[in-house]
Amino acid sequence: MTETLTRDVEARDGFWLRIIYIVSALVCAAVAFLILGPRPSGGGSLDVSALPLVNASLNGLTTLLLVAALVLIKQRRITAHRNVMLSAFGTSAAFLVTYVIYHWFKSGPKAYTGAFRGLYLGILASHIVLAAVILPLALVTLYRGWFDQRAKHRRLAKITLPLWLYVSVTGVAIYAMLYL
Repeated sequence: MTETLTRDVEARDGFWLRIIYIVSALVCAAVAFLILGPRPSGGGSLDVSALPLVNASLNGLTTLLLVAALVLIKQRRITAHRNVMLSAFGTSAAFLVTYVIYHWFKSGPKAYTGAFRGLYLGILASHIVLAAVILPLALVTLYRGWFDQRAKHRRLAKITLPLWLYVSVTGVAIYAMLYL
């Protein structure tokens, strides 16, 4: 009986992990295309000028939710932790949607004009790389938590949380460096 249950769990895990990796790769490819690819004809058909502030706000909210979730799990308030983490994932997903909309309808990347170009480029590069990495990490971590695979969830969360926090905080920092 135990062997059958173990095989079933492993099969389910294998299926969902493949889905997570495929979805993550497709999302990263779509975002790369939106940033680097051609713009739609009739540019400016949608005013997206407010979206950078919306994106920074969603990143800031994600940061607060991640910190709250950490506090909740330290207090062993598992249900509250799960709900707050799902909210953090929701704000990150909302960010991704608004980010995609912004990059589809804007004319091109905003150039950095500040005095700290090297610092800006370092933050931007690390943010972009880790934003691509955090998507599958967050999805797998959420998956492990959802299916109560606590040991695996805990091990992965120790990596995912600091990276996710870094991505959300640097998202706000990039906004501030470009727009404030």
